[in-house]
Amino acid sequence: MKPLPPDAALIVIDVQQAFDDPIWGPRNNPAAEANVATLLAAWRNTRRPVFHIQHRSPRPESLFHPERPGFAVKPEAVPLPGEPVIYKDVNSAFIGTDLEQRLRASGIETLVIVGITTDHCVSTTTRMAGNLGFDTYLVSDATATFGRRGPDGKTFTAEQMHETALASLHDEFATVVRTTAVLESV
Repeated sequence: MKPLPPDAALIVIDVQQAFDDPIWGPRNNPAAEANVATLLAAWRNTRRPVFHIQHRSPRPESLFHPERPGFAVKPEAVPLPGEPVIYKDVNSAFIGTDLEQRLRASGIETLVIVGITTDHCVSTTTRMAGNLGFDTYLVSDATATFGRRGPDGKTFTAEQMHETALASLHDEFATVVRTTAVLESV
């Protein structure tokens, strides 16, 4: 991995307590949050920009509704004062938000993306980042997801969902990397 520019932005997506609810079922990569915390510390130490993305559902019954405990950010990813928090209500951090405008106004061209879930909001945001022309890196071990059931009833493990999401993004929308490679590049 090439060295990251000093203005490479870390995009932290939906590291929220809602994903601790058992309703989601089995999850992969239990170390994802620890890796997010490690990357956040590196970004803060080098004074690189960090953008926190938080899912905010308007539906009162949603785990992501602002009045529900699941809306809260997990301890490993709590924003520091002055770090921007962008609220979204769809899968992409670019739809209905000013994320792209903020990045462009700051001259940021390189994004490093982490968060939950690999195959939903992380994937959708990564795809759009690539399509918008950003030099995009997705950190595989700082993301996680859950098992899913297909329309035909076939089940896919969390690891299968994670790996296929990464495979569909790599070299098309982003470069998939690991935390250690990113840390060596900052």
